[in-house]
Amino acid sequence: MKTSAWFAFVLALAAGLAGCNTMQGAGEDIERGGEKIQEQAR
Repeated sequence: MKTSAWFAFVLALAAGLAGCNTMQGAGEDIERGGEKIQEQAR
């Protein structure tokens, strides 16, 4: 189970990074991801 979750996380991270054209774009994507996690934590 733990391995499956880790694999899904790495796959999602790779897909997200593949969609970024610049480092600025990557930073914005990571920021949006963090905001979504914070919203879910509330």
